[in-house]
Amino acid sequence: MSTVEINTWPFNEKSLKSINNKESYLNYPVIYLLKNQKEAYIGETVAFKNRMRAHLKTNERQRLDEMHLIHHEEFNRSATFHLETKLINYFLGDQKYKLQNKSQTVNNISHNYYNKKFYDRDIFKEIWQRLVDQGLVNNEQHVIENRDVFKLSPFKELSVEQLELKEKVIEICEQNISRSEEDKSFLFLIQGEAGAGKSVVLSSIFNTIQELSTDITSQLYDSKNYLVVNHDEMLKTYKSMASKLKFLKAKNFDRPTPLINRLKKSGEKADIILVDEGHLLLTRSDTYNNFTDNNQLEELMKLAKIVVVVYDESQVLKLKSFWKEATLDALMQQSDYEKYELKNQFRMRANEEVIEWIDHFKNKKISPIPNDKEFELKIFDSLQTMHDAIIEKNNDYGLSRVVSTFDYLHKKDGGIYYISEDKGNYKIPWNITDGKYTWAEKDSTIKEAGSIYTIQGFDLNYVGVILGPSITYDKQSDCLVIIPENYKDIGAFAGIEGIENVKQAKEKIILNSMNVLMKRGIEGLYIYASDEALRKRLLELQIESLKK
Repeated sequence: MSTVEINTWPFNEKSLKSINNKESYLNYPVIYLLKNQKEAYIGETVAFKNRMRAHLKTNERQRLDEMHLIHHEEFNRSATFHLETKLINYFLGDQKYKLQNKSQTVNNISHNYYNKKFYDRDIFKEIWQRLVDQGLVNNEQHVIENRDVFKLSPFKELSVEQLELKEKVIEICEQNISRSEEDKSFLFLIQGEAGAGKSVVLSSIFNTIQELSTDITSQLYDSKNYLVVNHDEMLKTYKSMASKLKFLKAKNFDRPTPLINRLKKSGEKADIILVDEGHLLLTRSDTYNNFTDNNQLEELMKLAKIVVVVYDESQVLKLKSFWKEATLDALMQQSDYEKYELKNQFRMRANEEVIEWIDHFKNKKISPIPNDKEFELKIFDSLQTMHDAIIEKNNDYGLSRVVSTFDYLHKKDGGIYYISEDKGNYKIPWNITDGKYTWAEKDSTIKEAGSIYTIQGFDLNYVGVILGPSITYDKQSDCLVIIPENYKDIGAFAGIEGIENVKQAKEKIILNSMNVLMKRGIEGLYIYASDEALRKRLLELQIESLKK
């Protein structure tokens, strides 16, 4: 069987002349890499010499000094298009080079072709290993696959549904960019549950918008655009990604409050503002976070011609971010608006029965535990046993962590608190944050338990969820009972003004946080319940399920 070959030359005309014109790969689908110490460009072609000569005439490409030709006798055009896109994503995740690639040259749509699995799995694995062996990249394939920067890459292949959404948003931006400051802003609301691929689409949209803002022929040329997210961990990932992509700059990513305050102070207005995790926006003033207005979305709409918001009401985690349907409707009435809902689940490799079971659980209903050959749903009788199982999965697959509902004390001054379970015989460090690195990507956090604030918006391979003392069970009704008094996230319950049913709202916050945690795992969900009655009931259901 033939193997992948990589030929390497200096990137110049002299090298091209030295290549024998009888070489079979010169008129054949191939992939190529152009690079210097800091930058890289990845492409595919069926006319290698002609393509290289075209690149040599490009100012940006002239900074590169090496060319690497990747070929295989079973390459075809569909395969090289697909592998080119895949290589760009992995190079971004590797973080060794700043990429010169444009999004418009990348094949964004995920489509099938003959023997795709062979190229996607076997051939790509061989290509990447060759690149590692030759020192052209830094990290093994599995390391990159567990990085958040890789998962949020704007070059990711999109589903038909996601691509349709992207094209629609770009079109709306082009149609509304010429609005005057006196005009109402245009609001585009993207709805979808956890794991629907909202952030991936938003990342792709923003990269393309920023690329078009540099294109003098585009309607978006010279536009001033921002992406905001009210989540420190997500912001770190976006800024890390920006450092390695040509059209993205860290200054265009921010939290909502600093951007609002900065634009107001300068008197400037943005053209387009994209909002990730829109359910985390504040819906009332919060002097602690230096926000003195009433609603962050409303203020962003005053400061931009177009606002695109990703939103999931099931992920609201604080009362001061509590959205009433009427509030959202009122803001829509103040603007021209459009809605779009992403319906497919991309994160969890679970069947509909498992997703439905979690959704029932979020609504306090306890259902028979479903079986799924592709996704492991498992209940544990002790925290230590679950933690050991997650450590084992982390050793085998990487990026597996324990997380917990916010039912344990937390101190922000550097002191460490512990979750203590198994009748006090086992404890685990709780909710330790770091200003520089995303929590799940630090190797040391396998020894800890994270929270909604360290994991929301991110994927894990396996997640072990501790259901703390705020989540209990009533045998008579056979359903969950939520005890807000046991929930230790004090900030989550600040700002009760204007909320009609405070107890119900607090319950919803706790159930939302539980839902966020339970939908983090790609391959599996492990559960340990602190409440003995709940733990016993779930274990009973697991035994019944195993008997089937």
